[in-house]
Amino acid sequence: MGVLRWIGNDFGGCRYLMGFAYFAGANFLLTMVAAILCVCFAPTAAGPGIPEIKAYLNGVDTPNMFGATTLIVKIIGSIGAVAAGLDLGKEGPLVHIGSCIASLLGQGGPDNYRLKWRWLRYFNNDRDRRDLITCGASSGVCAAFRSPVGGVLFALEEVATWWRSALLWRTFFSTAVVVVVLRAFIEICKSGNCGLFGKGGLIMFDVSNVSVRYHAIDIIPVAVIGVIGGILGSLYNCLLHKILRIYNLINEKGKFHKLLLSLSVSIFTSVCMYGLPFLAKCRPCDPSLPDSSCPTTGRAGNFKQFNCPKGYYNDLATLLLTTNDDAVRNIFSINTPREYEILSLVIFFTLYCILGLITFGIAVPSGLFLPIILMGSAYGRMLGIAMGPYTKIDQGLYAVLGAASLMAGSMRMTVSLCVIFLELTNNLLLLPITMLVLLIAKTVGDCFNPSIYEIILELKGLPFLDAHPEPWMRNITAGELADVKPAVVSLSGIEKVGRIVEVLKNTTHNGFPVVDEGVIPPMGSPNGATELHGLVLRAHLILVLKKKWFLQERRRTEEWEVREKFTSIDLAERWGKIEEVLVTKDEMEMYVDLHPLTNTTPYTVVESISVAKAMVLFRQVGLRHMLILPKYQAAGVFPVVGILTRQDLRAHNILSAFPHLEKSTGGKKGH
Repeated sequence: MGVLRWIGNDFGGCRYLMGFAYFAGANFLLTMVAAILCVCFAPTAAGPGIPEIKAYLNGVDTPNMFGATTLIVKIIGSIGAVAAGLDLGKEGPLVHIGSCIASLLGQGGPDNYRLKWRWLRYFNNDRDRRDLITCGASSGVCAAFRSPVGGVLFALEEVATWWRSALLWRTFFSTAVVVVVLRAFIEICKSGNCGLFGKGGLIMFDVSNVSVRYHAIDIIPVAVIGVIGGILGSLYNCLLHKILRIYNLINEKGKFHKLLLSLSVSIFTSVCMYGLPFLAKCRPCDPSLPDSSCPTTGRAGNFKQFNCPKGYYNDLATLLLTTNDDAVRNIFSINTPREYEILSLVIFFTLYCILGLITFGIAVPSGLFLPIILMGSAYGRMLGIAMGPYTKIDQGLYAVLGAASLMAGSMRMTVSLCVIFLELTNNLLLLPITMLVLLIAKTVGDCFNPSIYEIILELKGLPFLDAHPEPWMRNITAGELADVKPAVVSLSGIEKVGRIVEVLKNTTHNGFPVVDEGVIPPMGSPNGATELHGLVLRAHLILVLKKKWFLQERRRTEEWEVREKFTSIDLAERWGKIEEVLVTKDEMEMYVDLHPLTNTTPYTVVESISVAKAMVLFRQVGLRHMLILPKYQAAGVFPVVGILTRQDLRAHNILSAFPHLEKSTGGKKGH
């Protein structure tokens, strides 16, 4: 929360306005720094970054998502936004930060200052970069929650589209290193030289010293928490979807409007955080506690005095005027049945619902985990107070279950979330009821709308491919889909430079079929046939033009000629845009042998395959292009019917090409 919120404890009487001025002013400046960095230097650093990581591992490469500038802005912006007291967490940004670090390490640093060491060539390909970013995402979750196994399962369940055994131990090794480093720094900082960093240990919200006892009758309130979490989570997703649409309209007006929106939210947050504790009553401290612990007036500790006399504390200020981590510890605290009044919890829950909706989407790095945990723990504790006479489960454990249910209802995670909460609370006895709550909340939430990350992916227009195709996709063949697309653009095995430049300038395709005419097959027509040699990428064509690898006459090149001109590093790089390439008029009449640069084994399907099956293959293999071949290879038939890309296989685009299907599906276009 705000770094200067503790100032409010030291002002009394008429000086409350001065305390608010310091408080709101500090939060305003910190928000301004974070917003200016995101708006002016790295727009991709705004938000959590997890949806874009999901999209990248699904095959969608968002420009500048993992660059050095994005990393620096994300780190500084996250510090500023969290310190400014905004209702957001650092967990989502930490996942993005971990992925940025992994990407930069794998490619040898930023584009302008990249290391060219020989051993780095091993990672300079798309597959290893995906693996490194997956390891970075799991390391970010581990660093945020100090949950190594939860980080591995988060990468498996939430961000990775496809998985293999080698990736399992790599992510586990990454999270193990994170835990060791965290432990080392915590031990060093326990000397008191690191401020609040050394407080606590690897277990963030320890409730292990409570005996969890429950009977069959306690399953009823636990199930109720799951149902409420699923309903509230889906309602939160629905409202956030509408607000993000409004924010998109505001952000389209320019940088000034983005900045103004962020600063307006900061002022509103400061007013609510500072003003609402005045609505709460002062409560006497527990006489069994030492005098130094209640009330507290410093930055850390429980029982904030705020406007109360000595020996009394303000329970709402205890929850609001502290850091997010301390707020969670306070509301998760066990054996405190009378520490918080129901009115204070209602105000806290309502405020965080409102702030959570209006804060996410502004131009600062933000995370969803901690705001949702705080909202869920508030209604969980309220239910615990209501069920107090009928159950033996502690109110703090109700808060833990409420937080888990709301996260499952909004984010739709189960296994990874269960492990994260077990590692957060250090209590294995919570496993059965936590599993039950998560499963019920996810099931209820799925009945209403998709997860919050899927909603954000749709709003950003990222062509994310779902794991399961729509049922109506079985009734369309790949050939029918290719017929409604523009004709495929192909290149000859030995092509004119002018033709290559024309194709690159007039199309936005990233892959082109390479065909050879007049090829005499081993068994077939002596007149020759048209052969599909493979697929060549736009990046490789631009590389050829930049290196001026041209031939005076139409001929095939020798292997030594290729090795002399190109290296594996060259082929792995991205070579800019066609507009940056200069080709003279004489060079336009020269030739290029595309055979050595062509992928001769592209993934192909027959035109009679259903779109549903093609989509499953496309997603599971992680393809960018899929060639459609004719069912009958007759003489004179062109060897390629079409090319399927990610955009072609999205439900929305298919329904746009086949309007009659929209009526049969009830107008549901999917996400």
